[in-house]
Amino acid sequence: MKIRDWDQSLKVRLIGEFFMNTSYWMVFPFLAIYFAEEFGKGMAGFLLIVSQVFSVASNLVGGYCADRYGRRQMLMLASIGQGIAFLLFAFANSPWLESPILGFVAFTIVGMCSSLYWPASQAMIADVIPEKYRSDVFAIFYTTLNIAVVIGPLAGAVLFFSFRFELLLAVALISMALGLVMRFYTNETLAQETMEKWGSEASASWVTAVGKQFREYGLIFKDRLFLLFIIAGILGAQTFMQLDLLIPVYLEERINVQTVASLFDWEWTVTGETSFGFLLAENGLLVALSTVIVTRWMTKYQEKWVFFMAAVLYGVAMWIFPLTTLFWIMIVAMGIFTFAELMIVGLQQSFISKLAPEEMRGQYFAAASMRYTIGRMIAPISIPMTAWFGFGWTFAILGILAIASGFVYLLMFRLFEKQPSY
Repeated sequence: MKIRDWDQSLKVRLIGEFFMNTSYWMVFPFLAIYFAEEFGKGMAGFLLIVSQVFSVASNLVGGYCADRYGRRQMLMLASIGQGIAFLLFAFANSPWLESPILGFVAFTIVGMCSSLYWPASQAMIADVIPEKYRSDVFAIFYTTLNIAVVIGPLAGAVLFFSFRFELLLAVALISMALGLVMRFYTNETLAQETMEKWGSEASASWVTAVGKQFREYGLIFKDRLFLLFIIAGILGAQTFMQLDLLIPVYLEERINVQTVASLFDWEWTVTGETSFGFLLAENGLLVALSTVIVTRWMTKYQEKWVFFMAAVLYGVAMWIFPLTTLFWIMIVAMGIFTFAELMIVGLQQSFISKLAPEEMRGQYFAAASMRYTIGRMIAPISIPMTAWFGFGWTFAILGILAIASGFVYLLMFRLFEKQPSY
């Protein structure tokens, strides 16, 4: 399905989210370093876990609201809310005030708004794209995200540490502008009859609405198949969430100045911070160039083996990272890490849409994305783990968790294949 055949709302989002994601990734990868420097590694890990607790709650609320009030409304409110939070973050790093605590509060609100945005974003795609094309469309959105991941960290490596206030202010303005674009240039994709149904059921009282929300999520999590999907995702998330947590801290501590290439009198050297920027750029570039290709390639194989092998490759990458501090070995490890990511990125979202009833897509995508929000809530413990066990054992444990997620996926597909409609 070609982009010109998409619903207008998706076209507008594709462009708007590219600019938002680019600016966001100028900031986000360096926050683990920022908080570790300001609070120490142990406290930074604890604070990052706390912030994700709020994101988990926001994620569930976001899924309910996306089904109750509509996709466009939630996208608009979440974008503007994120912009206001970044404005607060800029003020906490301004010429008038230096407050890491206020910065942490703002970062937490940013995460909550992002969690509100995600379910509506994914549900909108499922609303308007036929099932056979969804993997490709999810892959295209993921591609634009990772083009932003190429550009953002390279610029952010300079701007975040030297012009933090100006950068955060610019991100705030871009976020709020995206909210206005959602308001005026996108259409509501949730069926009107679904909104009316939710409205009539929830109109009795606020307490009734909240109670119904918990009952709906309770039904979702009683589905053993879906619950295994969440558990596998949480285990796997402990690996790929380290891209902006453990890996930058490891590189900063272990790489001082390293010569990676030389020719005559010219030398190319990297530090921990710049090597991290290059690894992020590698990840983003490979994803930008290969997501759609690899997604279509993976659709030729059984989903269960694709999910399993991706988990194994994530584990292998984790085991390679601590073996050496050589930059080129890091490049190889990141290549393996990225290929694992590409194998399942489109298939996972398409798989969720297969399981979700039309009238509950927002909630299903919200519940499914808990594998990221809960995963991110747990993932920061890797930072104090390095003080307890050292980098080697920390990476080894993460690799084991990744491979364990692969076996949970196999169990999940065993149940899935027994369903009569399979």
